[in-house]
Amino acid sequence: MLNNKVYKNTKAPNKPTHYYFKNYLFILTILLSITLSATAADTDKDPIITLLRFDQIPAITKPQFVPAAIADLDPNAPVIGVTINDESHAYSLYLLNGHEIVNDVIGGEKIATTW
Repeated sequence: MLNNKVYKNTKAPNKPTHYYFKNYLFILTILLSITLSATAADTDKDPIITLLRFDQIPAITKPQFVPAAIADLDPNAPVIGVTINDESHAYSLYLLNGHEIVNDVIGGEKIATTW
């Protein structure tokens, strides 16, 4: 009720399909231009910030291993496994997060495991 009158059939008139398509196309164009301008940002002049000096993360050079049955590691813990000449070693990713490199000898071959 408005001004003591009852208005009936105040349904919005049906708009033609091309009206909605034009609006959709306009919104799509705006979103695409925003996306392109955001991805085209010039990052060449951004400074590189070094938190650690060169060689500040020490590599593991003499790794020590225990049998898998007594390793203090969750059965689902992530590891990098390497097998060479029937000799296998597993490197815990939890440990590699802090060291990043393990220099090792497996099956008589020198290797570097990196993370």
